[in-house]
Amino acid sequence: MRIGFIGAGRVTEVTARHLLKAGHEVAICNSRSPETLATLIDELGPGATAETKDQVAQSDIVIIAVHWAHAKEALKGIDWTGRVLIDAMNAHLYPPDISLEGVTKSRAALARTGLTSSELVAQWAPGARLVKSISNVPMEWISDFGDDKPQTVLFTSGDDAEAKRLVIDMLNDVGFAAIDLGSLTVGGALHEVGAPLSGLELHFVRRMRPESR
Repeated sequence: MRIGFIGAGRVTEVTARHLLKAGHEVAICNSRSPETLATLIDELGPGATAETKDQVAQSDIVIIAVHWAHAKEALKGIDWTGRVLIDAMNAHLYPPDISLEGVTKSRAALARTGLTSSELVAQWAPGARLVKSISNVPMEWISDFGDDKPQTVLFTSGDDAEAKRLVIDMLNDVGFAAIDLGSLTVGGALHEVGAPLSGLELHFVRRMRPESR
C-alpha cells in the first residue's frame, strides 16, 4: 500500500521505516515544501517520497502526525470524504510537556471540550474514516527495526469497522500487535493523552492455538 504522512517528525520517521521494511510506499509532506524534506527522504531510502499535501492525501491511508496545536490547520484544504485517516497524535498543549504536570494540564484542556481528542480530529476532517492508533507509545519503544523485534501492542479505535480493519491489518503486517478498543468515544478515551492505556508498554508474546483450547 501507499501510506501518506502529514507531518515529518519523529512519529513519521519511525512509522515510515517500519512500513518501508514491510514493502509499503510512503509519501510525506510538511507545512513548508517537498524540497525541505530531502534529508529525511534520503535517510528513509527507496520507497519514500516528499510530496505536497494534496498528493499525500491521495494515498490509500493517510496518517496525521503533527503537533496537536497545528492539527486543525494541517487538515484544512482537503476533501476527506471517504478517506482513511489515522490520528497518530496526542492532545498535548503547545509546546508539548510530557511531565505529570504537563499531561495533567493537557488532559484538563481536553476535558473542557467534552470530546475525545479523536472526536475533535473527526470534526476537523469531516467525512474522513478516522482511526486512532500508533500514538499510545513513545517512538523510542518501537525503534527496533530488526526481524526479531517484539510485537508491541498498538491500540486502535474508530467508528468505521472496515477502515479500522484495514489499519489493524496494516499494523499487524508491519510487525505490531494491533488491538481494537472499539469506538472513538469509548476506545479513544482509553488511549488518548494521559488515559489509562496511554504510555503502557505491552508485547504480544503467544497466541493460544485452537487445538490447545
